[in-house]
Amino acid sequence: MPISVASPRSTARLAPPLKALVRGALALENARPGEIAIVLAGDAKLRELNRRWRGIDRATDVLSFGYDDPAPGPRRATKGAATAQRAPGGAPAAISGDLVVSLDRVRVQAKRFRVTPGRELARLVVHGALHLAGLDHHRANEREHMRTQERRALRGVSAHVASLDAALVGAPW
Repeated sequence: MPISVASPRSTARLAPPLKALVRGALALENARPGEIAIVLAGDAKLRELNRRWRGIDRATDVLSFGYDDPAPGPRRATKGAATAQRAPGGAPAAISGDLVVSLDRVRVQAKRFRVTPGRELARLVVHGALHLAGLDHHRANEREHMRTQERRALRGVSAHVASLDAALVGAPW
C-alpha cells in the first residue's frame, strides 16, 4: 500500500526519507503501512484541524488521523486514534491514516531543541506514525514507551535526516 507525501514544496527529495521513517516506526510496533498520507503544512492548517477535530484552538506540531478507528458512528480524531493489531494469520497489521506536520513548528522547535530542521521533521513524523500505531502519551508509562520507541526509530537514520535537511534548504519559513 502506498505512502504519499503532500507539501507546499517539491516532494521528490522529501518523500523517500519520510516514507522510510514511517515504515521504520510502524515496524517497531509490529505494524506496516497501509494507505498513509503525510501532509506538510503551516501553523494555520494545523490550528484549523486541531480546532475542528480536537476542540483545541491553537496550532500543534503533528496530528495523526487513523482511518481504521473501530468506534462506531462519527470517527473521533485525536493525536492517536488507531490501534495496531495483528492481521489474520499473524501478519503485521496494516495501519492507514493521515499525518499532518506543521513546517512552522519544525522550524521553531528545531531552534528550541538545537537540532537541524531535518532532525525535527524526522522526529515529528516518527511521533505521528507511532500515534497511528496506537501509542499515546497521556500517562507516564505511555509517555515513557512513546519516547523509547521514538529514540529507537530515530537511531541510525542520519542518512534520512541529511536528506531531509538538504530538501529543506531554502524552505519558505
